[in-house]
Amino acid sequence: MAKDNYGACLDFTLQAEGGLSKDRKDPGNWTGGKVGVGTFKGTKYGISAASFPHLDIANLTLADVKPIYKTRYWDAVGGDSLPAGFDLAVWDYAVNSGPARALREAQAIIGAKVDGKIGPETITKSATAGVKHIQSLCARRLSFMRSLKIWSINKNGWSARVAKVEAKGVAMYLAATGTSAAARKTLAAEGQKASDKAATLANQGALFGTGGTVGVSAGVPSWTGFSLAMVGVLLATLVIFAIYRKNRQRAEAYRAEAAALKDRPLETVSL
Repeated sequence: MAKDNYGACLDFTLQAEGGLSKDRKDPGNWTGGKVGVGTFKGTKYGISAASFPHLDIANLTLADVKPIYKTRYWDAVGGDSLPAGFDLAVWDYAVNSGPARALREAQAIIGAKVDGKIGPETITKSATAGVKHIQSLCARRLSFMRSLKIWSINKNGWSARVAKVEAKGVAMYLAATGTSAAARKTLAAEGQKASDKAATLANQGALFGTGGTVGVSAGVPSWTGFSLAMVGVLLATLVIFAIYRKNRQRAEAYRAEAAALKDRPLETVSL
């Protein structure tokens, strides 16, 4: 279990959340939870007007938000009872989308009852959560993000953040399970796998981008058929590019974690 990992997880999330966000198109920045509903206050350090409508968001300090993070998010997902790395993946998801959703996704992955609540079964079954579970949870999180209306506005930042959560979570897990001597090698290998996937997808995208094998039936031009075919090519290209971007960002995140170990004695690594 990772009772001493809260500080590291908090530091990571605070860096990802940044300062005051005043995007009027983000429903989280409105006290009513929808654009134009309630008062526009914004989000600061990840504390949104939608979740905390009575707070003076603009004037929040780190001292103000740390207790909120501890009780409303870390304790809510049972962070102290989750394995290192898996705790980061669940916690950071909870900060963005709520503890209940994060726990439901985590429970589905580890085979616990899916009820969105931390309890004995979830704690017991999470004890064996490792690299694949961290990766699966991050993949589910990204899939959920893609379903949101504001995905098109935030896709680059969100995708990069989830990639960093995955890589950092895996690094934390490797260090905590006594495999730090192999941590850099494992992180580099994961980065290479993601890079290889991105390269393959880039080639596929280039093929679709040249028009592929779009044609017409019986040699007779059909503008309707041609238009539908082109729409299909465009959609396929967009899907390929989205997966390419995800794997490129994952590769960069894993390489960054591996590089962080480069000049440090692996036997004493502590993430």
